[in-house]
Formats: sequence, structure tokens, C-alpha cells
Amino acid sequence: MTDPILERIAAIVGAANVLVDPIDRAGYEADPRDLYHGRARAVVRPAATREVSQVLALCDAARIAVTPQGGNTGLVGGQSPAGDRREIVLSLRRLDRVRAIDPEGMTMTVEAGVTLAAAQSAAEAADRLFPLALASEGSCTIGGNLATNAGGVNVIAYGNARELTLGVEAVLADGRVTNLLSGLRKDNTGYDLRNLLIGSEGTLGIVTAATLKLFPRPRARATAFAAVSSPAAALGLLDLARATLPATVSSFELLPRIAVEFVTSAFPSERDPLGAPAPWYALVEAVSQAEAPLDDAMATLLADAAGRGLVLDATVAASEARRAALWRLREFLPEAQKPQGGSIKHDVSVPVSKTPELIERASAAALRVVPDARVCAFGHLGDGNVHFNVSQPVGADKAAFLARWDEMNEAVHAVVLGLGGSISAEHGIGRLKRDLLASTKDPTALAMMRAIKRTLDPNDTLNPGRVL
Repeated sequence: MTDPILERIAAIVGAANVLVDPIDRAGYEADPRDLYHGRARAVVRPAATREVSQVLALCDAARIAVTPQGGNTGLVGGQSPAGDRREIVLSLRRLDRVRAIDPEGMTMTVEAGVTLAAAQSAAEAADRLFPLALASEGSCTIGGNLATNAGGVNVIAYGNARELTLGVEAVLADGRVTNLLSGLRKDNTGYDLRNLLIGSEGTLGIVTAATLKLFPRPRARATAFAAVSSPAAALGLLDLARATLPATVSSFELLPRIAVEFVTSAFPSERDPLGAPAPWYALVEAVSQAEAPLDDAMATLLADAAGRGLVLDATVAASEARRAALWRLREFLPEAQKPQGGSIKHDVSVPVSKTPELIERASAAALRVVPDARVCAFGHLGDGNVHFNVSQPVGADKAAFLARWDEMNEAVHAVVLGLGGSISAEHGIGRLKRDLLASTKDPTALAMMRAIKRTLDPNDTLNPGRVL
């Protein structure tokens, strides 16, 4: 190692944790969608907050950019090195301790490199629930979840990452550590710096630990897969479920017919749960802390909904294996889209009541851009977050289709903004939507964001070129 800066960093984290060989760096230098590639000066893997602090102080003084990275599952390029400033990728994966669990206080303090699945397991071992749930939970990390304010399938009942966090520990660009870890449910001592850091995508500070909210572990669960005629009918089913089920509706996912076809085509072991195809489907899950089973209540709901013309057909999972099979139709969908060729993706949100209108109007707009494109609009109907993905026409040239990404984005986002929605619901801004944010954000709000960035990171050390 001949780079003097890297030699000093190696003295902090150990030479084995400064990766300079291109083969060793490769897994850190590209995003999962393979949209962004960069060349890092090195990948640095600290194991403690103290080491993160020392590395950042050194890099800030030397004007070396730092790209923080968790599980490298982000979908907007925020964690991938750009290469133009030869950034250091700072991997937080070795900060992987569960520091404390307080079952009575319903909190858990974990480090940033703890995977979401490990956090869920630690909570379950204490007979508690940490409800954040994502398809990538086996590899995404708590630090990344907080950096992007992750959402997932349980937002309807428990909120997103910001709402699930009581406090954070973070390192600022110049190496100063701010300890905002707290199990307090009420703390009115000035500005909410915790929420400023959450969702900032590592541009204001690097979260190294967090105190998370826990909940009672559900004692009963019911899961159903219902065929519906339209997103509006699905929304009617959601309203009825909330009004009549003796339990909390924890998830409500919307799937179009094409989504089921994509999954069963890509994964032949998966089966269509219902006897006949339908235009749309709702995956409904409800949980309760009571011991009484919920399957009969779910069946009653579906029968009532069918009588009202909201449901065409439905099945209730009679076993955990059946429940898992129903959820695979949703969880396998991102992977199942890949064999279909190019896909132009939108992670957007609108007020829940406007979700059917969004899907109808955005579908029409997308087909005006590419008439034979295949719209696959799915996602979290209960919180208004739609993954509005557009797959290339059958037999089309993938590169030519993806070249129309900006044109498709413009058409879809115009509908979203016209409905009072957001161009980024849960994936963040990163590099993918940075310029779009600049053109759509309220100018005063954008100026405030830039002022905060200049104050906390005057040398633009942390994740430069992301978000702003």
C-alpha cells in the first residue's frame, strides 16, 4: 500500500480492512440494478464508531470524498462511487452489534451494519416485534434503512423507518460524533436532529447506531389473496378491512395480473393461487395480539366484500407454508421482471385515495410514450406508494427502450405531481433522481436543504453529488 492516506487509514481500521485490489472492491462498486459503476480509491471497513470518526476526520482534512455504504441494496445509486473524485467507500457492515434490548421499554439499540433480518430476529428472541420488512431484509442494513427512510410492506400499520426510530448515533463529516441515542418517547429539547439525519442518504452524517421502537409480537395472523376488478375495488376492500376486522391491517399490497404472470413464468415452482385470472389482486394481512385465530374473521370480511361487489374470488392461507407462497408472488416480483427485458421504474406516492387515478392516468401516459409497453404497477396501496414499472414491449430492443427512460419518467412524474404526489416514496434520491429533485422541489425548501448541507459538510466530503 503506497498511498500515504490509505496507510494512515489502515493504521486505524487494520490493513485487512482497506481493500484496494479491484477484485476485492468489485462487490462494492456497482449497484444491484447495474445502473451505476464507479472506481473507488479504496473500500474501508471500520468496526466501531471511533474508527468511523477517525477515518472521516482524516478524509475531511485531506479533501477526500466518502461514500457510505450499508448492504449495497439501494436502488437509486446513492451508495455507489461515482469515480470522478476517487471516493473512499466506507462500508459499515462490520458495525454489526446488537448493543442492547429493553423488552419492557420496547426498544432495541443496534449498530448500523446489523442486517434488517438480524434486527428482526433479535427482537423476536425477546418476544417483541421490529416491524420494518423489506424484500432485501437478509442483506440490507439498519444504517441503510435509516439513510433512505425505508418503507416496506408494514408501513400501513407501523410507519416507515423514521417513525420506528427513537434516536441515532452519527458521525459528522469532520469526525465529530453526535450521540442522540435515546429510549425516550418524549424529548422536546430543541430541533429534531434525529429526523434530519434519517433520510439524508449519508450526505449530512453517517449513522453508526440507532435506538429502534419495538412492538408486542403478534399472537395471531391471517393472510388472504383476493381477486378484484380494479384498484378502486381494492381500495374499497381496504376500507372495509379497516372498519370490520377485529385486528390491525398490517399489509395491503396491490398486484396486477401481469405481475402474477411474470412471477409464475420466472419461477415455475410458483402457482397462481386462484382458479381463474383476474385483472388485479390484493394481498391482505392482519395481525392481533390476542390468541384467537383470525382466519374466520378474514373469511367473513372476504364474503362481505364479495357481496358488495368488491372481491371476485379469494383464498385465505391455511398454513404458514401457504402464507409464504402468497407472499412470494409479491417478494419475487422485482427479480421476475428481469427476464422480461428492460424495465423503466418509478417509486412514487400519492394520497391513498388518489392511487386508482394515478394508475389509470399514468398507464395512459406511459402507453402514449411507448404504445406496446407493459405496465406493471404494484405496491403498497395502503400508504399510497406505487412501484409504477414499465416493461419493454415483447421482442423490443432493450437498449432502445431504456434510452427513453427520461421521456417515460417525465410523462409518469407529470401525473404524479399533478395529483400532489412525490417522485420518491421509499427508495430515496441518490444520483438517479438528483436532477429531478432540483426541478420539482419547492425552491425555498431546496435552498434550506443546501444551506444545511453547507453547514454540516462545508467541504462536501459526505456522499457528494447525491441528493443535491
